[in-house]
Amino acid sequence: MRLFSGVAAYVASLVQLGVSATSFVVILAASAAAQSDAVSSALRERVKQAVQASTDFAAPIHAAIEKHYQDRSFEPMWHRDGRRTDKATALLAALRGLTTDGLEPEDYDVSTAERLLDSQAAVDHARAEFLLTRGLVLAAADLSTGRVNANSIDKEMSPVQRKADYAALLRDGAAHADPKAFFETLMPRGVQYPALKKALAEWREKAKTVRYTTVPPVTGLIKPGATDERIAIIRKRLAETEPDVPAPGPQGANFYDDQLVAAVKRYQEQHNLSVDGVIGGKTVASLNIPIEERVQQVVVNLDRRRWAAEIPGERFVMINAADYSMYFFDEGKIAFRSRVIVGTPKDQTPEITSTLVTFQTNPYWTVPSSIAGEEYLPMLRRDPYALQKSNMKIFADWSSDTELDPGTVDWSTVNPKAFPYRIRQQPGAGNALGYIFFGFQNKYGIYMHDTSSRFLFGEGSRNFSHGCIRLQNPFGFVEAAFKSSAMKARVTGVANAGQQASFGFNQPIAIHVTYQTVFADEAGNVHFRDDVYGRDRKVSAAMKRTRAMERRSS
Repeated sequence: MRLFSGVAAYVASLVQLGVSATSFVVILAASAAAQSDAVSSALRERVKQAVQASTDFAAPIHAAIEKHYQDRSFEPMWHRDGRRTDKATALLAALRGLTTDGLEPEDYDVSTAERLLDSQAAVDHARAEFLLTRGLVLAAADLSTGRVNANSIDKEMSPVQRKADYAALLRDGAAHADPKAFFETLMPRGVQYPALKKALAEWREKAKTVRYTTVPPVTGLIKPGATDERIAIIRKRLAETEPDVPAPGPQGANFYDDQLVAAVKRYQEQHNLSVDGVIGGKTVASLNIPIEERVQQVVVNLDRRRWAAEIPGERFVMINAADYSMYFFDEGKIAFRSRVIVGTPKDQTPEITSTLVTFQTNPYWTVPSSIAGEEYLPMLRRDPYALQKSNMKIFADWSSDTELDPGTVDWSTVNPKAFPYRIRQQPGAGNALGYIFFGFQNKYGIYMHDTSSRFLFGEGSRNFSHGCIRLQNPFGFVEAAFKSSAMKARVTGVANAGQQASFGFNQPIAIHVTYQTVFADEAGNVHFRDDVYGRDRKVSAAMKRTRAMERRSS
């Protein structure tokens, strides 16, 4: 039943008809009750339809909503006496405010819910009620566990992602007086998330006001002290987004002076390029990345932060494959840091969480069959004894210790995709694993280790491995993990003596291998890294997909 909007006129007309004020109150109360009953009935039907139409993803969400309304006899939360509540208005504002978190309000049907809220039809009230409640649950889940299912995006992504408790989120959200404050309780703790939110706001503002100057492609290298007409363009481009870019010196706009070299080095350091002040193809390509792409990069990395706890414990190793860095945290503080080498775009280092328990000196390296078939078989076809130069032995099969004479095998008949032999490299200075090996359980068969190719740590982009993580200073890590220089000396002595030995950590150390292309350092400065594995693009695409279950059951 529709209530009159002009209550005073309605009362006057009733008085003229001889209806008493008391009778009017009774009529008005009955009308409100009838309206409430109609909304509750329509809401019950709306929830029932949603449950019946649920996809696998939507089923637990709609089940939580159904239970919640059953417990309150389908009494509306966002309407009272036929009007929206102040809390409904606050929820709509809070949902719209999630743009600062890189989330899209229309994923929560904000516009539709607001339009229906002010309708007078019971069925519209019921639909608005359902959409607002579902929007509350979905937004709370997105903030506390992430917008996407990280493990379904890429086979190389297996991060530990928190699971949403939809019933608890609905219960707590409904009980909280302020939806915005409730959402804030769900966001990741620590410095990273607020720093990225700030960066998102800054880069969105840049997208409105700044237009990058495109730097022409560089053939060859522009070195400090050179005179080149592109220097003026590069100076202008840096000044558009970077602080403290100097004006040209007395030698002219096209001279690459020391002040501009310093500014280029700052940029290179922030973007994990080789910090040498030399301007080549990689530096130019980075300068030409569109602002809109940077914005989306921040959006993606905000969601990555929501997947798991911001601070994963007191004692852990954190490896950022996108930054080629390793940090060891002890008692919540950085106790050790090192450069690392990670997998190529073809053989990517996966995102995983595991535990370091033991490590070994002077390990054997058993060559994975894929590497044996792809890389070593062509060498063996050219020269059956080629691998002996690298101190490698070939065994009859993966379970046998029977060593083969490679000259007796017809390597031209061997299938590279089903390489039947086991190749093992002996310990020593040239061993691919170096002098020390840190294994940890994971389905990808990767591990952390020393390397004989230490010169590669001087490169800016260090993606050279087959997926494993090469550590620049493994013995320094041992010292930090044991808090003992004597332990470092002991392990180093055993390794230098060529002895094989296993050691156990005093206590297990969690290890988290991540892929953060945007992050804040200890000072709060935000750094960007190239998406060399293309995972940001996959996460971005997943975030933009419309939730099919929302559109089907709205």
